[in-house]
Amino acid sequence: MKLWTSRCVTRRGFFHTLAAGALTLGGGCSGRGRGAELLHASFDATRELYRKINQAFAEHRQQQGQEPVRIKMSHGGSGAQARAVLDGLPAHVVSLALWLDIDTIVRKGLIEPSWESQFPHRSLPYISTVVFVVRQGNPWNIRDWPDLLQDQLRIVTANPKTSGGARLNMLAAWLSVTARGGSFPEAKDFLTRLLRKVPVLDSGARGAALTFARKGIGDVLLTWENEAYLQQRELRGRVEIVHPPLSVQAEPPVAVVHANARQAGAEELAHNYIRFLYSPVAQNIIAEQYLRPVHWTEDPRFTPMQLLRPVDPQHQLGDWHNIQKQFFAEGGLIDQIFREIS
Repeated sequence: MKLWTSRCVTRRGFFHTLAAGALTLGGGCSGRGRGAELLHASFDATRELYRKINQAFAEHRQQQGQEPVRIKMSHGGSGAQARAVLDGLPAHVVSLALWLDIDTIVRKGLIEPSWESQFPHRSLPYISTVVFVVRQGNPWNIRDWPDLLQDQLRIVTANPKTSGGARLNMLAAWLSVTARGGSFPEAKDFLTRLLRKVPVLDSGARGAALTFARKGIGDVLLTWENEAYLQQRELRGRVEIVHPPLSVQAEPPVAVVHANARQAGAEELAHNYIRFLYSPVAQNIIAEQYLRPVHWTEDPRFTPMQLLRPVDPQHQLGDWHNIQKQFFAEGGLIDQIFREIS
């Protein structure tokens, strides 16, 4: 990725944000005075993204002569946010890290089953991927997934049993074997050898980032691309980013929480808000936050990569429910590997 010009981390800094509390509910930095209101529940890594988008949306409505809008944000772990909505958080819009987290809300009847088809690109205004963060100079000469198995090299990742981001790390590692013709047993062996190299498993991706950056543990960190660039900027040359030739496609979808939005009389506003995410203004903000917008392949700022969807039929993993059961549920593949290496 090249020629980034955005200065979009708050002045308190990326790692200050990492150390802050997990769940915040605040007034979204957009719209002043009385007017329409939206409550948007999102995952931790989108704080600065939606601060900027919410401001742009409020300005867009003002330019159109529409009533002012105030967007309140609730941030936390993706799974925790889904549970909060189920427990009564009256969010009108959710943007979560994993499809399964939104599906949890769908199954309770709060989101319409057709939510994916209500907005372009399966309700994905942006995507991301998993990359490697390495120490300055890339002393282990890491270029691709097989390089992670070098003797003595230590890997930092969050626990895939508790972190949605870490689950994508595991799926990326798995697909790096099978997408190149490797068998399922070979992919399991690769995952086992990789997890043996993890000295500590933090519960979340942000904890893993702190372990790597502040505690100096590990030689390579597996993380989302946007988080990697924020770390690189904050650490000022002490780390580098390696884009492997192929990786997993991270798909954080967005949806209207129809039951809550209707009850609040905010359904049209919620739909307009999500449609705004696909506008040129919002897509540019998304790119400035190091997330890959809808047309990222046409944007020279982004490193070309082969991005793989685990649910595509050629990978033979089934749908997200099957992947969850096969890999991450009790007694699944990750539990089997943990028992083997403990």
